[in-house]
Amino acid sequence: MTSPSFQELPLAPCLQKTLEQKGYHHPSPVQLESIPPILNGEDLLAVAQTGTGKTASFALPILHRLHCENRKAYPGEVRNLVLTPTRELAVQIAASFRVYGAQIRFRCALVHGGVSQKPQEQKLRNGVDVLVACPGRLLDLLRQGIADLSEVQCLVLDEADRMLDMGFLPEVRKIAKHLPAQRQGLLFSATMPPAIAELAQSLLDQPREIRITPERKTADRLQHSVRFLDRSHKFTALTGLLLQNHTDRCLVFSKTKHGTGRLAERLSKAGIQSEAIHGNKSQSARQKSLERFRSGKVPVLVATDVAARGIDVKDIGLVVNFDLPMEAENYVHRIGRTARAGASGKAVSLCSREEISLLQDVERALGADLPEDFAHEHRCEQTARARKKTRASKDTRPNRQSRRSSRGRTQGTRTKRR
Repeated sequence: MTSPSFQELPLAPCLQKTLEQKGYHHPSPVQLESIPPILNGEDLLAVAQTGTGKTASFALPILHRLHCENRKAYPGEVRNLVLTPTRELAVQIAASFRVYGAQIRFRCALVHGGVSQKPQEQKLRNGVDVLVACPGRLLDLLRQGIADLSEVQCLVLDEADRMLDMGFLPEVRKIAKHLPAQRQGLLFSATMPPAIAELAQSLLDQPREIRITPERKTADRLQHSVRFLDRSHKFTALTGLLLQNHTDRCLVFSKTKHGTGRLAERLSKAGIQSEAIHGNKSQSARQKSLERFRSGKVPVLVATDVAARGIDVKDIGLVVNFDLPMEAENYVHRIGRTARAGASGKAVSLCSREEISLLQDVERALGADLPEDFAHEHRCEQTARARKKTRASKDTRPNRQSRRSSRGRTQGTRTKRR
């Protein structure tokens, strides 16, 4: 059975034409389920993994509405607000709006920290049809009386669980107090922890709920593995990996801002050209590093988890977890930067003895153990043994006879309940 095409969705002809020109023929599952209710004016709560096409899910209906209303934003007016946790993601979302809305006249503005707010002030005074903002800078502008959200028709919260991780929920709630009561609300999140469910309940009105469960949590064409080694050998192992994959664009994850910058410096001194991207760098410096990485001028980018959901670069052949993520869900977001759009990719995690518990969390989230990569000279038998011990202590399941007895008791209990 062929999947539905964008032509079957009730989008404006100019949007259909742009999608056709850009080679977008079939909506992804999240787009197929999200676009119709959004066009109908319903609130939406969508749970879907990063990289499933969520931006188009809300951008296309918003652009459709702007085209149909056929008017400019009044001076000082903000018609649609998209809140997102990171600067990189904000830039990416604004770029997507401009691509999809190439044949629509509308004003799109970016509001985020790390750059002068003067140009942002001027755009807000002129009126904005789509404002893509990070919570911190937008709240500053609201406190200064520069931003006015009283006419917002649609609020979008993108990567809501990431906002939770970064501590932005208080700012989001404060921003929401500046919005009109009558508005459409759309919340997109990769996961649904209790705090996000509570936020959705407070911001959305009887939302349509959709959950897009990927067939697999990791890409079919992705080979991922773990190397067990001593922490002191990590850098040497990393340089070996990068030299082996010299033809690929590589993304390396470190857990701290300071560690990220230091690691990039060490790699450059070792003859591997690399740059770092993290929250302490100015926005212009981060964008320059991203552009140099995207263009291939710099083959290696070292990043914190801030970049895990904000980098959209094609042809990343290798992802290396120099440090395992503190939050297991971030593993999926990290490795999701490779093996995209039908391409193949490789992800390697460097695991020291101190990180065995983090590895266990990742494997529990994946529902499978990461295969060990033995093809390196730094293998630490003690670390590998520690992993086996963790597995053994984790696997405290009863023996077969006990499981049979347990099943019998369970079935008996079910019979009684009936």
